[in-house]
Amino acid sequence: MKYKAMDFILKYARFLILIILLISLTFLSPAFMTFKNITNVLGQASLLIIVSYGMTLAIIVKGIDLSMGSVLALSSCVAASFIKSGNLVAGIATGLLIGLLCGSINGIVITKIGLTPFIATYGMDWISRGLAYVFMGGTQIYGFNKTFRFIGSGEIMGIPLLIIEVLLVTLILSFVTYKTIYGRNIYAIGCNIKATKLSGINTDRIVISVFAINGLLAAFAGILYISRLNAAEALIGTDFTLNSIAATLIGGTPFSGGEGGIGRTIIGAAIMTFLINGMNLLEISPYWQTATVGFVILLSLFIENISKHFQYKSI
Repeated sequence: MKYKAMDFILKYARFLILIILLISLTFLSPAFMTFKNITNVLGQASLLIIVSYGMTLAIIVKGIDLSMGSVLALSSCVAASFIKSGNLVAGIATGLLIGLLCGSINGIVITKIGLTPFIATYGMDWISRGLAYVFMGGTQIYGFNKTFRFIGSGEIMGIPLLIIEVLLVTLILSFVTYKTIYGRNIYAIGCNIKATKLSGINTDRIVISVFAINGLLAAFAGILYISRLNAAEALIGTDFTLNSIAATLIGGTPFSGGEGGIGRTIIGAAIMTFLINGMNLLEISPYWQTATVGFVILLSLFIENISKHFQYKSI
């Protein structure tokens, strides 16, 4: 009985950490629990959540995607050039298509050529960022029209549109990963890809589709980002890859694959975003902020290992 009780506590440990964090920051900083600050944090968290969803899917199939930040930059820069010239629909469609193409190439290189996800996506990271630099030529694109700005910074009945967009993405991915055969196959590949392949499932096609979804999510986040920022340049998105890995790990999706999910990633992204925002309000040094995030990642991994131990004991 005591093992089951401990297992229950560990299962919801990250949610409890988030609640404790929010209460602590509310008392430590009067500016934290204000409408303006919470809206700003939710906007930042929304973009991180979208990218982290893709990273979560990659890690569930026992992979990783190091190219998401650069794919975000390339797709958004190309999209920005179309949008600035007045071709809104063509710009968004082109940006999403570039993300989908880059992700698909990652999946094909991993499954058909046999490179590890780390090497394949690391190469795509350099290629995408380089192409973004070439395309922009050291310039910036800024000053988008009101219609495009509304996509990333507008509100509907006082609710930021970004939150609604993230909610829609969450609902779609939740249904796909938790309620469909395709989603179960994703988890099966992460648990044992050889056994999954021997059962007659086309594992290559599923892995390619997972990385294609990653690219699409990176492009979508990039379009929302430049809409919110009202500018695009080749340097954007440099922190998104590592931050999405951190959010995924903090949420409790382990590198071992086959477990975790986007529900956990939301908690991880929220902990990370609120923690950084709180430290900024408290004027804590950026060096200590980096160290603190690293500590939280290690704490999350420790909780995951302890949780597995108690699950084993409670059987």
